[in-house]
Amino acid sequence: MPTIARLPSATIAMYAADHLPPHFHVRMRDGREALVVIETLATLAGDIKPRELAPVLAWASAHQSDLTAKWQELNP
Repeated sequence: MPTIARLPSATIAMYAADHLPPHFHVRMRDGREALVVIETLATLAGDIKPRELAPVLAWASAHQSDLTAKWQELNP
């Protein structure tokens, strides 16, 4: 699972050959995880509170095209 970014409270990663829709994995420092859809930045699954996820979503919003390109690279 390639790590895409390390933020102060979370790590963002993607799996190769992963299921649709295109998404990324968020792992908090305490081990909690969530899946976030790249196109809409909606939470697909997970147990991270919205206020904790806010910095991740702000980062993802600024890097949406990079996330899409990485998804296409890992999931041709």
